Amino acid sequence: QVQLVESGGGLVQAGGSLRLSCAASGRTFSSYALAWFRQAPGKEREFVAGISWSGGGTSYADSVKGRFAISRNNAKKTVYLQMNSLKPEDTAVYYCSAGPYGLGSIRLGQLDYWGQGTQVTVSS
Repeated sequence: QVQLVESGGGLVQAGGSLRLSCAASGRTFSSYALAWFRQAPGKEREFVAGISWSGGGTSYADSVKGRFAISRNNAKKTVYLQMNSLKPEDTAVYYCSAGPYGLGSIRLGQLDYWGQGTQVTVSS
């Protein structure tokens, strides 16, 4: 079992930055790939970024490539999402997720564990 708790969301002006954190519990954390998804009001949940169990591989949605960066610290059982140059269209609830799958699968939402989400609001 893995439990995930997100933090770091909030209100920021367009062009600003936020760093989301996701703290995990469970002994299998270091063997799981991790990902961030988001869901805006009235829209489906979408993949944002993913990172392999070792941290050696990452994947990003085209809409955030070059602006967001995902990283992980297995010793602290934490995954981060650094978000720069934020835009109003980045406004959404951001979810952390984990699963023992490759990046190709997690981009499609194949994950076993999900956090409760943290709200990110970007004002224009």
